[in-house]
Amino acid sequence: MSRRMQSIMLLSAPMALLAALPVFYPRLVISARDLDYVVRFDLPSIDAPVDLPRVDGPADASRPLVVIDAGHGGFDPGAGAENGGVREKTVALQIAQAIRRKLLAGGGVRVALTRDADRFIALGDRPDVARRLNADLFLSIHADSAEGDTARGASVYVLSERGSSEAAERFAARENQAGKVNGVALAKTSEDVGAILLDLSQRGSQAGSSQFADLLLREMRDAGVGLHRDQIETAALAVLKAPDIPSVLFETGYINNADDARFLTSKEGQDQLAQVAANAVRAWFARRIGA
Repeated sequence: MSRRMQSIMLLSAPMALLAALPVFYPRLVISARDLDYVVRFDLPSIDAPVDLPRVDGPADASRPLVVIDAGHGGFDPGAGAENGGVREKTVALQIAQAIRRKLLAGGGVRVALTRDADRFIALGDRPDVARRLNADLFLSIHADSAEGDTARGASVYVLSERGSSEAAERFAARENQAGKVNGVALAKTSEDVGAILLDLSQRGSQAGSSQFADLLLREMRDAGVGLHRDQIETAALAVLKAPDIPSVLFETGYINNADDARFLTSKEGQDQLAQVAANAVRAWFARRIGA
């Protein structure tokens, strides 16, 4: 047999095997019938608001309502260790749920969580949930992190003046179309009156935020919870930008600090943080009702 014929046979053998596959293994070949289906599903509009969560507690709508926001969630884990370590999203949800339990056990207060499972909610949607529910207070739960592992302790944040101004501009632009501030339709007012209403609402919510932050710090001092700074912090945090609702962000500790991580993930630690937050919420509502 010539060398040329040997080469032809060597090259044709793999081709023959490929040609025989459909005969002996028909499921290896995709036919047109296999592709004869379509899966259709609707994606939510980018502008569609998230579904409102359930409100727990008394059925009486006149009772005060606090919306507790568990930070991060879903594909956004927040701070935390790699390789299966503790994640901020998990700790935040556990503490938020613990605060809800404490408040409901005491009665008299309605409670809603922006998320009650491991799911993602955009930053802008979180305070919007509180506004759509006509909440009296918004409390966002987080756990901090730092480059080193020596920083530790809890912190309390309110919206900074700069962040407040930015929020007011966006709020006014949106609400002047067809919205309300504290139940008053801006569309039915003059621009000057609308601006005054917005300014008064914003001043009231900022004052309420600071008052609640003070109470939260006081409760933590009394309970012996370690503080990163014994004062109210301010920042232009997107989650706090609801000018007509008192809003506070509670950084419960540094998740990358070993001591704080043990405290934040323990039942005892979560119960203590939940208790101080619940005490502050009740004290704040008592002051508002008595005012």
